[in-house]
Amino acid sequence: MSRNYIFLFLFSLVMTASGLASLPPLDRDEPRFVQATKQMTETGDYVDIRFQDASRYQKPIGIYWLQSAAVTLSGEGAQAPIWIYRLISALGIAIAVVTIAWTGANLFGANAGLAAGLVMAAIFATAFEGRDAKTDAMLLACCVLAQGALAQIYLASRRNEPVAGHLPWIFWAAQGAAILIKGPIAPLLSALTVLTLVAFERDWRWLARLKAGRGLILVLLIVLPWLALITWKSNGAFLQQAVGKDMLGKVAQGEESHGVPPGFYVLTYCLFMWPFGLVALGAGLQALNRLRDDPRLRFCLAWYVPFWLVFELIPTKLPHYVLPAYPGMALLIGWLLTLTPQEANAPLRRWQTWLWWATAFGTVLVTVGLAVLCVGAPIYLMNTFLWWSVPAAAAALGAGYLAVSRQTLVPLVRIGGAAVCAGITYALLFGDIVPSLKPIWMSREIEAAVRADRPCEMSVLASAQYHEPSLVFLVGTKTVLTDVDGVAQHLLGDPACALGLAPVGDQKRLDDLLAGQGKKASRVAEIDGINYSSGDKLSLGLYRVAN
Repeated sequence: MSRNYIFLFLFSLVMTASGLASLPPLDRDEPRFVQATKQMTETGDYVDIRFQDASRYQKPIGIYWLQSAAVTLSGEGAQAPIWIYRLISALGIAIAVVTIAWTGANLFGANAGLAAGLVMAAIFATAFEGRDAKTDAMLLACCVLAQGALAQIYLASRRNEPVAGHLPWIFWAAQGAAILIKGPIAPLLSALTVLTLVAFERDWRWLARLKAGRGLILVLLIVLPWLALITWKSNGAFLQQAVGKDMLGKVAQGEESHGVPPGFYVLTYCLFMWPFGLVALGAGLQALNRLRDDPRLRFCLAWYVPFWLVFELIPTKLPHYVLPAYPGMALLIGWLLTLTPQEANAPLRRWQTWLWWATAFGTVLVTVGLAVLCVGAPIYLMNTFLWWSVPAAAAALGAGYLAVSRQTLVPLVRIGGAAVCAGITYALLFGDIVPSLKPIWMSREIEAAVRADRPCEMSVLASAQYHEPSLVFLVGTKTVLTDVDGVAQHLLGDPACALGLAPVGDQKRLDDLLAGQGKKASRVAEIDGINYSSGDKLSLGLYRVAN
């Protein structure tokens, strides 16, 4: 069994390795996280969280500390490249994969745990989050660890068996770590799971085995020291912004232009659970038809369904919000492997059959869409055909073929084959194809132009119109985000060294502003591309004061 864990850990790391270095910072959230970590390294202040001069109090400190540790261990300091920060996310996914295998092995057996681990390592959601230096990958690790311990405590109580002494400690330590990483998401997941089980069984006595008294003390010991420091340092602004604005704002109304009606996670399920969305749904439907007979199935469904429903009802929606629920479905895929083919492929009810076929259609659609994306994106954006697109597309089609079956039971060998094919697709898509799409990576092109054309080693850039966080991370913390007037003032303030970035169409206005001081702008580079965050086509000039 330990071999399975070692294999899955290494397999997960391999699945997320490609693209860690070659993929530029992904606007807008990732650069905000890594820039705040970078500033901690620059200033030595590991309590406050800032993006340039503004406070960044949307999330707690945990992920910044982990990224800071990676930066420090790298020896690169504030100049550490993006892949150093992303290592924490890759590690988080690997921990989640091993932990779901541990949970599956304890619930359903070693092969079930192996299948659950393969699924979690290979779905699109973890492939993406493992390459994105944010909170969600490490949050997933904490959630799976907490839920895995909770599952074993719950099942021991159902069987009237003693609970291993380490399980409550694992549960509460994971909750504390998760709160430091992303607030109350893991406690919410566990609370919804517990409430659903208690409501279904009308029995709450097993909760005493969680040892909540000493567990809550452990959570407070983990969370309170930093919370007290940041509350004091920010004069209460952290709690006001993190709880009052970020968390409650998302619950009350759509925040950050992400307000979406219910149904969003149903529509995106086939993409973010690809290629195993159909397999997981089939297992979930078979489990639903047996949930009164098996407490293990009740737990897995209580893990997924309530969390998903709550987030469907919250106005603010992003695909990764329901990521902590997916492991519950991965466990059910493992469970299905423990049944005979006749049991696993038992007839579904009519509404379940319709849902199954709709998901099959969605999975095929996503499979074909990914294959077309691999080939078509370079042609559409750059009029270029990439040879790597062919094996990437073929692997995507192979993953879909292996994971889509007319029966609900998919053998472990096919699950493994689909996972490998998906991994090949991710490696080529994220490692080669997407990074090569030059028009969408404007910050990378601007940074290259600044490095090539800066008149002084310490030249500072002022940027008008293009204000993406990735620009600040790549070009430097001192980068000024302003308008054309601000660019002119910046250039006049340091004519020898300053650089300005402004739309090419605004060069006449820039020249007019400089002419009042007897100066003229010299365009040293032009960067054309697409700001994928806003959808705007841009033509930007890099300027300095003409000699």
